[in-house]
Amino acid sequence: MGKVIAIANQKGGVGKTTTAINLAACLAGADMRILLVDMDPQSNAGSGLGIRKGMYSRSTYHVLVHRESLASVLQPTELETMFVAPASRELVGATVELAQEEDRDQRLKAAIAPLHDSYDYILVDCPPSLDILTVNALIAADSILIPIQCEYFALEGVSELMETIRQIRRLRNPDLEIEGVLLTMFDDRTNLCHQVMEDLKSFFGHKLFSTIVPRNIRLGEAPSYGRPILLYDIKSKGAESYIRLAKEIIHGTEKGAGKGLERPIGRPGS
Repeated sequence: MGKVIAIANQKGGVGKTTTAINLAACLAGADMRILLVDMDPQSNAGSGLGIRKGMYSRSTYHVLVHRESLASVLQPTELETMFVAPASRELVGATVELAQEEDRDQRLKAAIAPLHDSYDYILVDCPPSLDILTVNALIAADSILIPIQCEYFALEGVSELMETIRQIRRLRNPDLEIEGVLLTMFDDRTNLCHQVMEDLKSFFGHKLFSTIVPRNIRLGEAPSYGRPILLYDIKSKGAESYIRLAKEIIHGTEKGAGKGLERPIGRPGS
């Protein structure tokens, strides 16, 4: 059965979609079967993988609001074992359209259920908010990965997110775990980044990933070419960091299953 990981932080601009795209690609590069579900109305997870608006007629909006099957909206990617369920601007209205539905916060969980056994990991890219879309993702997920940018206000809003996680555990998903906290946009030259890192270590302890994603021009360029960093520039520091993160995720999962296998990560066929 696949593991469902929600990538969430209500603060915008912290690298959620960059992490969703590149972690998914690196896991696929390790011969894992991957599904990336885009729940953000901005639809950047799809476009960052070359799936442009207008290339598809059905999206996660149709899955949540009209109960269409998740399998029916999937789009292939350059990576053979990786598929994407793209989003659309219509998701903006999903909160209103689902307001009177009793199961409005569990639509994604129900949609993912038939595909659990088809994938090793199902990653859910969440919008920068704690609305019904993110709540759906947290109820459907086994764990949450929290990207945090290394800046002065890094911890702003984290307490609100943690309170939401506690409420989800209490009311809907008692088994929801924190997969880890990922430092993004790290600039090793600044004292501020190091101070933020120490603050986060004190706050999250062992839940802070050892992988740190640096500020990297190539990471910023890759989405405009519709490619994950693994395919755009595998030798860049950005690619190296997400390959390390994928290994941390895999080893963490295998440790929980009593395994400890080494899996190489690289380009398909390499």
